[in-house]
Amino acid sequence: MQRTPGLSVRLKLTLSYAAFLVLAGVLLLGVVWIFLLRDVRLRFLVPNLDNLPRIIEPASFGPAVFGTAAAAVMAFLLVFGLVGGWVLAGRMLAPLNRITEATRAVARGSLSHRIRLPGRSDEFRDLADAFDAMVAQLDAHVAEQRRFAANASHELRTPLAITQTLLDVARKDPDHDTGLLVDRLHAVNARAIDLTEALLVLSRADQRSFDDEPLDLSLVAEEAVETLLPLADERGVTVTADAAAAPTTGSPALLLQLTTNLVHNAIVHNLPAHGSVQVVTRAEPDGVTLTVENTGDRLAPDLVSTLTEPFQRGTERVRADHPGVGLGLAIARSICDAHGGTLTLVPLAAGGLRVAVRLPARAA
Repeated sequence: MQRTPGLSVRLKLTLSYAAFLVLAGVLLLGVVWIFLLRDVRLRFLVPNLDNLPRIIEPASFGPAVFGTAAAAVMAFLLVFGLVGGWVLAGRMLAPLNRITEATRAVARGSLSHRIRLPGRSDEFRDLADAFDAMVAQLDAHVAEQRRFAANASHELRTPLAITQTLLDVARKDPDHDTGLLVDRLHAVNARAIDLTEALLVLSRADQRSFDDEPLDLSLVAEEAVETLLPLADERGVTVTADAAAAPTTGSPALLLQLTTNLVHNAIVHNLPAHGSVQVVTRAEPDGVTLTVENTGDRLAPDLVSTLTEPFQRGTERVRADHPGVGLGLAIARSICDAHGGTLTLVPLAAGGLRVAVRLPARAA
């Protein structure tokens, strides 16, 4: 939330208490003037007024009277200071009470609660805005995790349900072709294994449980391209690599998984024939980049923004021999985040997608 610059809470408290002390000093000086200075002859201030009667006789203003008056004044100032300080502190710290109430509401599980503290910017309002942003991010993360759990349950349930159906059919029909049944069970089981392994990779990337090692991203890209060339040839997709040296640090296995996922997605989400994929690595002053660009169908920007969520697919695959598990870009994003990098998806006007990964450069 953008706010108009304002005074800090520290300065407000300083000005408030300083003004209060000045007021107390003025009251004290007034009391001193009333009880002491009125006894001085006014002829020292205004000539020719020697015969002006005195209001207070010197003999009647003794130490005992002054002590009693001073005690009464100090008691009044004490009470006045306590009440005034309590009111001023309450007014200054009222935003903190709202922040505390919001924190307790969030602690009870109300992630939709926001402070939305009005007024100009100061320390309390900056804290409230930061708290609102944190809760909003946490709410979005929890919602994403819930969607992930629901989607993962659905994806895992599908092969299990298919397996159960095939087994039921085999039980009811003993004369059924067992070879065909075994082939189908093998395919369903392979998909379940792929999904489980993808979930494990995603969990490992999210937990950042790996050691950083020096590596060259260009070599990782070349290895991924060479591994997937048979798949590209099978689908009639041309893959070209422009791999310049790109030194960085990280997990070689995870970065190979990231690159392989991006190139694999670029191949299977492509034109039915005569498609192309371009893989480029570069070293820049502020980091290294990996860019994977492919031809394909036109993608809407709002759809592209959801592709990195688990089990999201942009288009139907051209063929069904590589159905995938819907976690390729989600894993790539998690691996990129774990390495302190960024992953950007840009739909191309002519169709297809450009995926750009930026990672920190290796320290000299």
